[in-house]
Amino acid sequence: MSYLALDVGDRRIGVAGADPEGIVVTPLTTFTRRSDRQVVAAITALAADRGAETIVVGLPYTPQGEIGEQAQRVQDFTRRLERVPGLTVVYWDERYSTLEASDRLRESGGHRRRRGRPARIAARERLDAAAAAVILQDYLDALTAARPANDRHEGDIEPD
Repeated sequence: MSYLALDVGDRRIGVAGADPEGIVVTPLTTFTRRSDRQVVAAITALAADRGAETIVVGLPYTPQGEIGEQAQRVQDFTRRLERVPGLTVVYWDERYSTLEASDRLRESGGHRRRRGRPARIAARERLDAAAAAVILQDYLDALTAARPANDRHEGDIEPD
């Protein structure tokens, strides 16, 4: 089964994907939210192209673990995706995913300071897609950890 993950913001939606085995997670793209209908159509088309059946949506809980205003806006948007036949939507705690993505980009050299508005926009789009990749990796790691030992495949890494 293939997966997509979304980091849903008010202006942009970062998207990441995983291979069918759920091993390699990659930041894919960022959609600008001009209209929810347009973005839902683009996400649905990408899911179909990649054979994704599950979309993991980062839910920005408050630091206290509650659903705040931003999380409610994410759920409002995601309800449109939940109506798409053949897609399963799963919410995942995304607290600190953008911070972790920023750290990973900085470590890999992919988050450099550049000047000018277009450079800032491009950097922000890379960060949104990288945050979606963090969300998806966390979700897939939790799935692997929850699987019984006899259900793991040869070559799977045992959790510590």
